[in-house]
Amino acid sequence: MSAKDTIYQNNDPVTAFVFDDKVADVFADMINRSVPGYGTIIAMIGTLAERYAQPDSVCYDLGCSLGAATLSMQQNIKATGCKIIAIDNSLAMITRCQQVIGTGSSQVDVSLRCADILEVDISNASLVVLNFTLQFVPLVQRAQLISKIYAGMKPGGMLILSEKIYFEDAKLNFLFSDLHHRFKEQNGYTQTEISRKRAAIENVLVPETLRNHEARIMAAGFSSFAVWFQCFNFASMVAVK
Repeated sequence: MSAKDTIYQNNDPVTAFVFDDKVADVFADMINRSVPGYGTIIAMIGTLAERYAQPDSVCYDLGCSLGAATLSMQQNIKATGCKIIAIDNSLAMITRCQQVIGTGSSQVDVSLRCADILEVDISNASLVVLNFTLQFVPLVQRAQLISKIYAGMKPGGMLILSEKIYFEDAKLNFLFSDLHHRFKEQNGYTQTEISRKRAAIENVLVPETLRNHEARIMAAGFSSFAVWFQCFNFASMVAVK
């Protein structure tokens, strides 16, 4: 069970956000109290995996953190000969992910790797998940990553991309940002915690507009794109090759 996130309750100097042991210990609590609709997104990743995972193919969870999306896929995939490769560059996350995956029972094999997703090969993929991961990749490298995913994907394969987003309309951007902060307050975070977390994650998490995401995905060659879920400034998208 995840510990409660109290990282930003103290008065220590605010440093850039990193996925270290301290964050890994409280990550499940942190993301569920910070991302509206996170549980729904995880559940639907499993539903989509059941539909799109192809026999004798690979499903990738890129930036797997504690393995919530991996576990959802593993519990729902029915295709024979399918395996999951879950990758994260944080050893703290991968170590705890191993414990999470170890609690499940499934015929779908899971391989965990501590690696940089920008450097790993993608091949024979029928499903690739980037669940709140691309927003941490440098902007100049995002198109290359999406193109690599497309190139390594089987025809009919699906990309699931969940991201924090911003809006070109300044009034809407302020509204949804404010509603997100209100959501966090309702989940027990103080205004001080919210402010300190925002300072820590600025320039580490760089959101984009839905228009930018769609343009990049379609430029890579995907034939279809849609936003299937959105709550405030959080969205999950799908694209099909």
